Amino acid sequence: MPLLPFLAPLGAVLIWSGNMTINQLTVGTISPSSIAFLRWVLAVLVMTPFVWPRLWSERRQVIQHWPRLALLGLLGMALWQGLAYVAAATTSATNMGILAAMVPLLTILLSALVLREAPTWGGCIGGLLALIGVLWLLSQGRLATLAALEVAPGDALMVVAAICYALYGVMLKRWPLPISPWVMLYGQALFAVIALLPFYLMGPMTPIDSKNIGLILYAGIPASIATTYLWMLAIRQIGASRASIFINLMPLFSALIAMSFLSETLSWHHLSGGALVLSGVLLAQTLRRPIGLKPPVA
Repeated sequence: MPLLPFLAPLGAVLIWSGNMTINQLTVGTISPSSIAFLRWVLAVLVMTPFVWPRLWSERRQVIQHWPRLALLGLLGMALWQGLAYVAAATTSATNMGILAAMVPLLTILLSALVLREAPTWGGCIGGLLALIGVLWLLSQGRLATLAALEVAPGDALMVVAAICYALYGVMLKRWPLPISPWVMLYGQALFAVIALLPFYLMGPMTPIDSKNIGLILYAGIPASIATTYLWMLAIRQIGASRASIFINLMPLFSALIAMSFLSETLSWHHLSGGALVLSGVLLAQTLRRPIGLKPPVA
């Protein structure tokens, strides 16, 4: 099997994992409300010269479906990214990567609820494994202490962020809008800017300087525009289901990058909890036979 088609999803996940480290570097350098807003302003400015002509030609479809574009922009860009920046203040990049790896599994569970897709054996068994893995991670390997456990605010926010992004994917599937991919991205980015503007104005509004300009550039161009292009390319080449499996590499990539740039250390509960989460996600992706459906007779 040629390896070239797998470079696109691999590159997208690698950039996303790097953004987990960027989230940590923003702490104390730029406020979450500032970078969450400025990254999408930058993305819109960069895309405008290239996308605007196509947007104008599809303006009727955009006007007709703007409420859905607005909700997608809120879920997939404003909340998913904005909550991650807030979470970075009270959790590690390693934990963020592990919890973000729940997105494929949450997508399967939400698909059963929203799209009425029949639950699969992999989804149920994998969901249980992933839940145990998350609890193991949050309790730092001491499940007996869960009764008195105070979950770090950042970990809880990352779970909410993962739910938002999973719901974003489900709604994309539910709403096959008659709009070209780049116009879809551009429209969602515009609505994300609008949604984040009040929080930016409420502040604190961090001024752009030499310490944070690199963080904004990375978040606005590679982590917003490049990843979207690579992900669209991946889905076109190998399909959405096979591409989503690469998200399972985020905990590994995030941990390696954090070890290199943030001097974070891996503990045994990170490795074991992450392995359980990944095993659950992989089961959900591979055991796709719906519950109650008899296997075919050989």
